[in-house]
Amino acid sequence: MLARQITKAVIPAAGLGTRFLPATKASPKEMLPLVDKPLIQYVVEEAVSAGITHIIIITGRGKRAIEDHFDISFELEESLKQKGKEALGQDLRKISEMADFCYVRQSEARGLGHAILCAKNLIGDEPFAVLLGDDIIDHQTSALQQMAEIYERNQAPLIGVQRVPASDVHHYGILDSESALDGLYKINGMVEKPSLKEAPSDLAVIGRYILIPEIFELLEKTVPGKGNEIQLTDALKELAKIRNMYGYVIQGNRYDAGDKLGFLKATVRMGLKNKDLGEEFKTYLKSLSL
Repeated sequence: MLARQITKAVIPAAGLGTRFLPATKASPKEMLPLVDKPLIQYVVEEAVSAGITHIIIITGRGKRAIEDHFDISFELEESLKQKGKEALGQDLRKISEMADFCYVRQSEARGLGHAILCAKNLIGDEPFAVLLGDDIIDHQTSALQQMAEIYERNQAPLIGVQRVPASDVHHYGILDSESALDGLYKINGMVEKPSLKEAPSDLAVIGRYILIPEIFELLEKTVPGKGNEIQLTDALKELAKIRNMYGYVIQGNRYDAGDKLGFLKATVRMGLKNKDLGEEFKTYLKSLSL
C-alpha cells in the first residue's frame, strides 16, 4: 500500500549548464544567484513547504559548492557573531536545517531518467517528488504543495504541466490526455517536442513530478536514446499504460531559469518581491527609457 504523504524528493543537479557558459565554467548553474539566494535554494524551499523532509540531490563533477551551501559553515557563523551579525548567522544555519540532505554522484551524464535512477536505493518503496532546478515557480501555495495535496487524495502519479502557446509546443514534452475530475488530465501518452501539427494538446510538461517506485523498474528497461541518454519521458509513457497517471496545471508564474531570458525575468520578478529592495527596484525600472 502506498504511503499517503510524500517525504522524499529528488533534485537532479548534475548538468553542465552549457547555456550559461562562461558563467558556469567553474561554478554550478544551480548556484547562480537569483537576487540573494542560489537557484537551488528556491527549489529546496519549495520542497520543504510541501512537507518534504529528505532531499536527495544528484550531483556530478564540479558540484561541490552545492554540498557546501547546504552544510553548516561554523567559521562563517562565528565570524558573523563576533561582528555583531548573529541574526544573519542564524539565518545561514537555517539553510542547513531545512531538511536531511543526501548526495548521489551521477558518474556520467546519461539523461534525466538515469539521474532519477541514481536515487533508487535511497527512495526504496515510497512515492517521491522530483523537482528540476531550472523551473522557478512563484505562487503563494508552492507548486509542489499544490501537487502533494492532490496526490494525497488520489494516490496516483502526477505530472506538473502548464498551457503553452502553439508556437512553443516544439520546446516541450506534450500530454496526450483527457479531462478528468478535479481539474486533472488523465494521461494516455506523451509526445516529446512535437511539431504543432503533431502536438496532441497545449499541455506542456514542466519540472515537477510525483512518482511511484515502479518508475525505477521501467527506467532500468528503457533503451537509451540520442547521446546514450535514458529519457524519463520514455519511462513515463510506459507507466501510463499500467497505472492511472494525471497531469495537473500548476498555478503560478513559472520561469525557465535554465534559459538566459527566463533567468532575467525571474530575477526581475523576485527582485520586485524582495522586501528590502522591491520598492527601490521598482522605482529604478520605471525610470528606464525603454
